Amino acid sequence: MTKTKNSLSGLALQNFKKSFWGVFSFWFIVLVGFISVFAYVIAPDNSQYANQMHLSIHSKAPGFEVQMLTLPLSTGVQPPQNWLDRVFFGKKNLETEIPISSFQVSDDGNQLVYVEYASDGLTGMTKTIDLNGAHPKDLVKEKKFLFGTDKYGRDLLSRILVGARISFFIGFVAVFISLLIGILLGSLAGYYGGKVDTIIMWIINVTWSIPTLLLVIAITLALGKGFWQVFIAVGLTMWVEVARVVRGQIISTKEQQYVTAARALGFGDTRIIVKHILPNILAPVIVISAANFAAAILIESGLSFLGIGAQPPMASWGAMIKDHYNYIILGKPYLAIIPGLCIMSLVMAFMMIGNTLRDALDVKN
Repeated sequence: MTKTKNSLSGLALQNFKKSFWGVFSFWFIVLVGFISVFAYVIAPDNSQYANQMHLSIHSKAPGFEVQMLTLPLSTGVQPPQNWLDRVFFGKKNLETEIPISSFQVSDDGNQLVYVEYASDGLTGMTKTIDLNGAHPKDLVKEKKFLFGTDKYGRDLLSRILVGARISFFIGFVAVFISLLIGILLGSLAGYYGGKVDTIIMWIINVTWSIPTLLLVIAITLALGKGFWQVFIAVGLTMWVEVARVVRGQIISTKEQQYVTAARALGFGDTRIIVKHILPNILAPVIVISAANFAAAILIESGLSFLGIGAQPPMASWGAMIKDHYNYIILGKPYLAIIPGLCIMSLVMAFMMIGNTLRDALDVKN
């Protein structure tokens, strides 16, 4: 039995490796996952939520460069923060960044005179600060915005990288919740049948009849706006498909000879379901989970676009589209197109993974 199982798994893996788009999608998802975890290490703006605002350089084109003056903390002491917190949740940065167009050191060498950056050919205000022994080159750095800046002057590339975390992890949380509820209810309905099946199918049909987005909005409003509330709300609406698939698979499997043999040996219902039936019906569950990943990302993006998803200043691809969709007709469409392409590519990767898994796990191939 073990050799057969291993050979079938090996055959499925070989079939999966033959698909270029399946393998490409897998490594693309791994890359996005790596970026999601270490976003603050990679992002040029490693402040919490990549939220350093510079209104004077808002909506700048990709590749924009400017001199950035960094003013140290007035207290001179950085707030306490361990390296783990800084890597995974961003730097608690209280320094002030000011875009400038030019600067010079005063004759006595104790002051820095700078001109603030101003758009549209205007001249910014001239201001002076004390150097307090600091070297001007340590305070003024050339900063380049590879993806440009958003309407608040934040680094768009950093917001994209940090925003990947929400879109990626909502898939995992939502799929985990949907599998937990769906497998439990689907197993009970399919294995026991009768009144148990009738009651669970009634719950499934009622939930199925409510539009997904409307149900998510209702749950979100009940739980409140926020990061984890959205994760839970999306997960609570995606278990229906899993439950229906598991129920159908168990109904067709529970009369197999190995299940009858397990009953004859005196094994309990829980052991039969968990140890014997579920491992043999995982293929369609895996495929539908991949599709649910993609659906969860789209639902979260829609919620963020409606303003009831991840709340500012938290970076989210859907919220970025919401903030900048009107810029499409104002000559700066990239502000909405870039996060839109990110959503599209991640959803497409999960859909291609699902299609490849469906073909690889098909025993007829």
